[in-house]
Amino acid sequence: MSSRTQTKFIFVTGGVTSSLGKGIISASLGKLLQGRGYSVTIQKFDPYLNIDPGTMNPYEHGECYVTDDGAETDLDLGHYERFLNVPTSQSNNVTTGRVYNNVITKEREGAYLGKTVQVVPHITDEIKRNFYKVAENGEYDIVITEIGGCVGDIEALPFIEAVRQTRLELGSSRSMVIHLTLVPYLRAAGELKTKPTQHSVKQLLEAGVQPNILVCRTEHHIPMEMRRKIALFCNVDLNAVIESCDASTIYDVPLLMQKEKLDEIVLMKLSLPAYQDPDLSNWLNFLQKLKNPQGEVRIGLVGKYIELPDAYKSIVEGFIHAGAVNEVKVKLEYIKAEDLDNREEAVRKVTELDGVLVAPGFGERGIEGKINTCSVAREHKIPFFGICLGMQSAVIAFGRDMVGLTGANSSEMDKEITYPVIDLMEDQKNLSQMGGTMRLGAYPCELKEGSKAISAYGTPKISERHRHRYEFNNKYLEKYEAAGMIATGINPASGLVEIVEIPDHPYYVGAQFHPEYKSTVENPHPLFVSFVKAVKDLKNSKGEVVTA
Repeated sequence: MSSRTQTKFIFVTGGVTSSLGKGIISASLGKLLQGRGYSVTIQKFDPYLNIDPGTMNPYEHGECYVTDDGAETDLDLGHYERFLNVPTSQSNNVTTGRVYNNVITKEREGAYLGKTVQVVPHITDEIKRNFYKVAENGEYDIVITEIGGCVGDIEALPFIEAVRQTRLELGSSRSMVIHLTLVPYLRAAGELKTKPTQHSVKQLLEAGVQPNILVCRTEHHIPMEMRRKIALFCNVDLNAVIESCDASTIYDVPLLMQKEKLDEIVLMKLSLPAYQDPDLSNWLNFLQKLKNPQGEVRIGLVGKYIELPDAYKSIVEGFIHAGAVNEVKVKLEYIKAEDLDNREEAVRKVTELDGVLVAPGFGERGIEGKINTCSVAREHKIPFFGICLGMQSAVIAFGRDMVGLTGANSSEMDKEITYPVIDLMEDQKNLSQMGGTMRLGAYPCELKEGSKAISAYGTPKISERHRHRYEFNNKYLEKYEAAGMIATGINPASGLVEIVEIPDHPYYVGAQFHPEYKSTVENPHPLFVSFVKAVKDLKNSKGEVVTA
């Protein structure tokens, strides 16, 4: 297949409750179909009114994931990329806010020729345009579209209506619906209950959409008799009632879905040939290493939002990938940055660790704790990795401790600071809008010979994704390098510092960009891999390796 007129569309909806794992199921199905030789992409439609999650607090929606083309998107796009190893783009994440914004902009421009603008057809037409958009260049055989939220939510209604219309337009051989539901276990009654699934499907049917496959999330195995009941009451084939039990790792889910024959059923319903059994050899090799580590390392993750691990989802997954490569279990210990504002406490906590990562973030809360962490890691020769604000914290700490810049800071934290070693980028100084105006997306970087960075990447030219407003102030670069902190990664066009290192340290690397966004199962990120290797090697040299 090679054109939009032949592309097949799979819609994934959810009911009963949120957080059932639509993103993981979508990514797992995509992986299986990809393993069978099909080209696949996945998109996410979010029902909230924000244009994108870029201005949302991580506590609201978890991590904001950034694509190569600079889109600030839902964290599910991270799952899509980690599973499929295929980049996503602005077209892969659309919100209600963007849909309404586009329609209202067109109305103001007179595009509707004076007609009354309504949810149907104008909003639903805009949603459908975005359904089809990713298939227009003919690059994909199959497009999987995840609809955020729950069936029955007011916010989800226009999207479900658009799915109904799309199915009518495409027909049953070119489109289908997979519906995720919950089959809860009532401990007091000692049994699983199908009623929530029945009601969820009923709500979907009331909106005019008949699901073709049901994926039932459950903590216990669903007996065949119960599957028959679900099939009968929900009007789906018996073999299309798929069990999705809780897994020890999200990376098990493609194998569990393969065992349930989800990909086979999808291909059959879309009248597609099963070219081959899914080639999951690389995936199985990764799982083998992940589940059979030869040791364990303790790495502290110092950040502002540690109560919600999803705020650092890509970092967590980057460590999982890097741990598998190095055949060690990375035991992450979440440390609230504010708890390290006291220097003595920072020394006590950081020196107990094998390595430490200072996480990205915005604002001054916890900044002194991050700076203290950077100083302690440097002084006590503890492997250190800083990302974005983590790198900037390392620069501030080094300026105060080693360059003689007393009170050095970022102008983000203090506008009147004497030594703004981290300063606002020139093109950011006169902006009035917050959303979508940072330095976003992929930019090139050139690495210095002999650096840890070039050793990790194995190439002098790289491209990495950014999400920041502030940068290393090059006015101080000469003093920093004279004192021992070297800029080993530079943007060739702007001269911006992208990577800093301290050469006479086991591992002390800070990156202005976000390497975690590009770590996948098949291509673990080089900086995560090299950092975990340094932690492992240092622990080995001390004879402290603990078998997992």
